Amino acid sequence: MRALKIVFGTLAALLILAGAFFAYALHAEIQPREAGPVNFDPQLVSRGAALAAIGNCNNCHTVPGGKAFAGGLPIPTPFGAIHSTNITPDPETGIGRWSEAAFQRSMRKGVDREGRHLYPAFPYDHFTLVTDDDNKALYAYLMTRRPVQNTTPANTLPFPFNIRMAVAGWKLLFFKEGPYRPDASHDGLWNRGAYLGEGLAHCGACHTPRNQLGAEKKSQAYAGALVEGWWAYAINKDSPAPVAWSQDAFYHFLRRGWDDAHGLARGPMSPVVANLGSVPEGEVRALAAYYATVAGEPSAERRQKGETLIAEAKQPAIGRTLPSADAQAVPRGGNPQDFGAKIYGAACANCHEGGQPLPYGGLNLNLSTAMSGPTPHNPINVVLYGLPPAAGDRSPIMPGFHGSLSDAQMADLFRYLRSRFSDKPAWENLEKDISAARSAAGATALYPSPGSQPVPADASQRGVIW
Repeated sequence: MRALKIVFGTLAALLILAGAFFAYALHAEIQPREAGPVNFDPQLVSRGAALAAIGNCNNCHTVPGGKAFAGGLPIPTPFGAIHSTNITPDPETGIGRWSEAAFQRSMRKGVDREGRHLYPAFPYDHFTLVTDDDNKALYAYLMTRRPVQNTTPANTLPFPFNIRMAVAGWKLLFFKEGPYRPDASHDGLWNRGAYLGEGLAHCGACHTPRNQLGAEKKSQAYAGALVEGWWAYAINKDSPAPVAWSQDAFYHFLRRGWDDAHGLARGPMSPVVANLGSVPEGEVRALAAYYATVAGEPSAERRQKGETLIAEAKQPAIGRTLPSADAQAVPRGGNPQDFGAKIYGAACANCHEGGQPLPYGGLNLNLSTAMSGPTPHNPINVVLYGLPPAAGDRSPIMPGFHGSLSDAQMADLFRYLRSRFSDKPAWENLEKDISAARSAAGATALYPSPGSQPVPADASQRGVIW
């Protein structure tokens, strides 16, 4: 009898838990609004435009060369590709029939108008922090965009990840609904930066490593992660940057796309700073104030080291003779680092030691985070494919060497660069990483460098950069 009571008690508890789960997981459809244009206050729309830029909505919801916000961009995940949705006000394939309440729910809870759970590739674990007023402005902006009829491709997720209800279980484990709560121990500027950085800008979505279920490891916030074939560097106390980040450096980098002590934004970071260059200055200053505290105050030793590197980088290269031979023609053999030095001298040093200022001159590699980073992914991508120019704008560029350097030659080059421009241990498996990056051509996300201001009037200052 006692055994039966235990069995029935366990079953009852399981039924109660199952009922509670389905009560949490099931959401009713929000009735569609009548299709047609909606009038919004122009100031509200303008504020929504700035918020959409901070949130990088265009980057994920626009296919390269496609119509803005029309969706269809494949977002790679460990579980398969998820395609971004059409968020133009098209009534059939976009959000034209979404009410403001439906939009608010998608941002706050990660549930669409029909009541389906959204995959966290749409970072509602960050967007949940956004206030109702800011969501109202975003809604006004999106609903006044040009409608685009575009049915996006189906996601390619295997069972059981293709079951939307399973996302509810993920939410129970990892999702904490907002909104943002200000921290009274910090001032308004810091709180604004924290609100934007943790919310709409969702910086942690790239810069924080994830667990096996795709959730951010909050205990390792901003410790760095691999994103789209690029390494999003740690921006906390473990930042590998040779020169410690300051509030001013964060501001310059996020606002202009470059900083003279840290180099140029590239990879997926490039469109982020391109967007931030268009928003009110105060928003970027707030982000800089917040992330300066995330990075933390550097030790006296690290600060002194950074000042020394900056001073050395400003010294002109006097009496330096560079090889004129093409890297392909340099005979192979002997010490690989010596061979890497010859490649560097022939192909890289003229720009990177030419003394031309950023953003159109090459960064002195003693200041390069890429040289001190935990993986060689970023410099491999840049050397292979270069930095393409921004369409319709003067911008920093760099040629790619995928057609002129073999994998072995590139490995020799990177061994030399790591040993000369970093005090970190040698990278391992360079040949394997280079081969993988070369074979991923077309899959690795490549972005032009943002058009940086002011543009030097002297054309001789517009060169290449790393």
